[in-house]
Amino acid sequence: MVKLVAMFAKPEDTAAFDKAYFDSHLPLNAKTPGLRRTEVTRVTGALRGESPWYIVTEMYYDDADSMKAGLASPEAAEAGKQLMTFAKGLVSFYTADVQHEDWKGA
Repeated sequence: MVKLVAMFAKPEDTAAFDKAYFDSHLPLNAKTPGLRRTEVTRVTGALRGESPWYIVTEMYYDDADSMKAGLASPEAAEAGKQLMTFAKGLVSFYTADVQHEDWKGA
């Protein structure tokens, strides 16, 4: 399993961001082919100082090929275009391989 992670810096107008993100963007993004699940986390703090992040979103795919295909789709293009109407300059993306889904340690 792989994931695309979107990390959002805190916007000036959090209410407007939340409305655009939760009411418009997430439903559009959910149409992306191959997307298995999406987890959205609101960052509430950091161990030291303040966190630079407001929201972290993890989008899961079966494998790298399904993620690449999904991100190349018209549905993902539409979601990305809509995202840039309110989050341009606020979002950073990275990809990751999921190593353990329920790892509890030794």
